[in-house]
Amino acid sequence: MTRLSTYHATVYRYRQPVLLGPHRMMLRPREACDLRLISHDLTVSPEAEITWAHDVAGNAVATARFSAPTERLLVESRAKVEITASAWPVFTIAAEAINYPFSYSDDDLIDLGPLARPQYPDIDGQFSRWAGGFVFGLPTDTLSLLKDIATGVSTRIAYQSRETEGTQTPMETLSRGWGACRDIAVLFAEAVRSLGFGARIVSGYVFDPAKRLQGHESMGSTHAWAEVYVPGAGWVAFDPTNQSVGSKDLIPLAVARSIHQVVPVAGSFTGFGNDLTEMSVEVQHTVLDD
Repeated sequence: MTRLSTYHATVYRYRQPVLLGPHRMMLRPREACDLRLISHDLTVSPEAEITWAHDVAGNAVATARFSAPTERLLVESRAKVEITASAWPVFTIAAEAINYPFSYSDDDLIDLGPLARPQYPDIDGQFSRWAGGFVFGLPTDTLSLLKDIATGVSTRIAYQSRETEGTQTPMETLSRGWGACRDIAVLFAEAVRSLGFGARIVSGYVFDPAKRLQGHESMGSTHAWAEVYVPGAGWVAFDPTNQSVGSKDLIPLAVARSIHQVVPVAGSFTGFGNDLTEMSVEVQHTVLDD
């Protein structure tokens, strides 16, 4: 068990005072069977009215509404969490899903909906053929197949941090051979979806005191990975950027069908296009004494 305090600060600076539109923040750690949220505090400057709600995926979403122009916006999130995820997880997969291919139950298939369908055009079938290349025989072990896809993605795609907005399509990432963690997560999710698995994208943090993993706190940003729904085991985390399986070292903030739905801080301002002069993110984790 590990107890952590997390600190996340996002700062926007503007050339002149601008009027801020509503800002949507997804910064509250998402509780799970292996992650307990002890406390969370969210503050913004300038002063704003903050309201909370849960979105369709059950994420806690804060919305800040501002009344006065400002040259600077500071969003700070502080949380304490308790992590019990194992470094060597054992997944209790339902008997009917141990081998691939398998069929989700009618209820699961309805609830998964678009999470189990590809999200990007594949007109010539090139992407589905690439993903299908990981299936060496039928039937095959489900968990081994998913691990092979994650390993194949991380082997094929070189990690490259990218500060610009937006996410590459899976085919762009494949053809370029490089991508940020969000590009790699999207590629993996699309690959398993093309094989009929339900998958979702996760935004959060990597806790890595040894600083061995991509996306760790000193890189000053959040991280992205994917989860695959396996009957019996539930949502299983796969971080192809770091070739890891399971929730060890991962602190989720939000889950969704698409990467654009889990942006930690998103909003707008009224002004000129070049008024935004700086945007920076700081992430820190501190281990707490028991």
